[in-house]
Amino acid sequence: METLTSICEVILPSLPLNSEEISAKNDQSKRAIQSFYNSSGSQYPIPDEVGELITKKGFLEGKLLVKGLLKILSTRLGTLLICGTLCFGNKWPYVNKFSCISLHKREAVIQYWFKHWLLTPIRLAFVFIKFLCLFVFFTRVGEDSKNPAWEAMEYEVDSAENLSNMPEDRPLEKGIVETMHETESKFISSLVQKGLSVTEDPSQNLYKIKCDVVIVGSGCGGGVAAAVLASSGQKVVVLEKGNYFTKTDYSALEGPSMDQLYESGGILVTLDGKMLVLAGSTVGGGSAVNWSAYYTKRIQIEAKVTISACGSLLTPPLMIASGLTNKNIGRNLHLHPVLMAWGYFPESNSDLKGKIYEGGIITSVHKVGSDGSNARAIIESPSLGPGSFAALCPWESGMDLKNRIVKYSRTAHLFSMIRDRGSGEVTSKGRISYKFDKLDKENIKVGLREALRILIAAGAAEVGTHRSDGQKLICKGKSNEELDEFLDTVTVPEGPKSLVENWTTYSSAHQMGSCRMGINDKEGAVDECGESWEAKGLFVCDASVLPSAIGESHKGRLETSGEIPTRNPADYIVQGLATYPFSDFGTGRSQNGYYRVKASKDIVTHRKNCSSD
Repeated sequence: METLTSICEVILPSLPLNSEEISAKNDQSKRAIQSFYNSSGSQYPIPDEVGELITKKGFLEGKLLVKGLLKILSTRLGTLLICGTLCFGNKWPYVNKFSCISLHKREAVIQYWFKHWLLTPIRLAFVFIKFLCLFVFFTRVGEDSKNPAWEAMEYEVDSAENLSNMPEDRPLEKGIVETMHETESKFISSLVQKGLSVTEDPSQNLYKIKCDVVIVGSGCGGGVAAAVLASSGQKVVVLEKGNYFTKTDYSALEGPSMDQLYESGGILVTLDGKMLVLAGSTVGGGSAVNWSAYYTKRIQIEAKVTISACGSLLTPPLMIASGLTNKNIGRNLHLHPVLMAWGYFPESNSDLKGKIYEGGIITSVHKVGSDGSNARAIIESPSLGPGSFAALCPWESGMDLKNRIVKYSRTAHLFSMIRDRGSGEVTSKGRISYKFDKLDKENIKVGLREALRILIAAGAAEVGTHRSDGQKLICKGKSNEELDEFLDTVTVPEGPKSLVENWTTYSSAHQMGSCRMGINDKEGAVDECGESWEAKGLFVCDASVLPSAIGESHKGRLETSGEIPTRNPADYIVQGLATYPFSDFGTGRSQNGYYRVKASKDIVTHRKNCSSD
């Protein structure tokens, strides 16, 4: 922990105030900025929470990398190997361990490794710590729901939202059973009251729940399928591991919201650290199932039809854990990769008033090289809270980072998103790999340069990207030729694990294609109706069935289009329910934490047409 604390101190050190940043501020703002510059990432409990996140949220290789690095730097010999002559002191034993080196020398070590292109696993470990340290520092709040750094950033959370016009009853109140709030007896009683048949099997220590259809996941695919099937008179059980929130439950606080609403608390990256992946994990947008620890008995749901709607990151692991072996399961994963550009608009010399977190979230979409659906890239404006903003910021030094942070409220972001031809794999929970196609890189570069042009045209005083070297341009006084020269230097870097000096981190909020539909079992994991080629009565109804990436958010397409298995496959299921035997779901946890699907293993030889009406 001592070594981790010393690294967190380097990432966000206590520094003397930069007077240039506060010359136009009032006394209260000056005090807030002074306090922020005096603060440090080594303050309790920041390092402890970083360590906890690494343990709970990190994938195996990431945890091993960080643990190995910390162990090496906790010894003098290991520090000598990593830090070289920077660890030398003028007193016995002359070689210091990392935590005993002066702050400016520790900073030089991390600056070196952030640029080092040979032993990139060491760099990747430092990057993980940097990301988590900044995310924790800027999202944690006290009892007053405030963070001391927010005032320096000119960030405020409106805690006085008017709830008078909101309904008291929750929309799903009559049909939902929240297992975390139920005792074992009350849970069974609640299911019976909902019209389900529940029987106890003492010999196997389980409860059997019988229904027509069980759906795993309540997002755009599972939610629509459930509505269609229930409206036809079927008894439908939807299993969702996330919590149920209504408008009155939502918090404006970034940290708790990310933790409750996103898979892995919003801290989910590909195995090479190149892509930050945001995937919903709550009622209305999430995955699998989670039973309360109160229950001593297992749960077995018997249904004629099982629908997996866990999303593209969790449907493949569920199907693989259930024994399905189709080679397309988990492959063909598309992520709609995103790169961001930023522009700083000082309030003192800009006609644009307000702050970046005010107003609408996404109010416009710009297609680059638009030709119908063949746009090379889409440009939109993301909403970044303080934690996400800081974590994604390039880190050149502690001072540079703090100078960036105090500009938060007037630093606007635009992102370039592409319809990717490259693809990846996800065969177990949280283990995502991804490779870009050459054309993808060219398209995202075109979009990124266009985003910078938009920011410059809007009057930004300074623009840049999230490349690790802090790539940026002071716009004032620059000619068109100089601007073009800068834009020519804007490229599409590799990730932190690649053998390059300058790297970046991509983002993704759209995942699709990892359980693609096809005309036969060699071309896809499911047929055109979303039914598994291997197990009769097992359907997939989420974005994982998309054969390729689409040129927009998949959520609207999932809810409205017959191209995705929702309405028409649901009608097909209704028509065929009488032919499906009961199978069981949820007879116990597998080793990786998933409930297995036990559907009929008969290969389906005849399939009804479920094409679009």
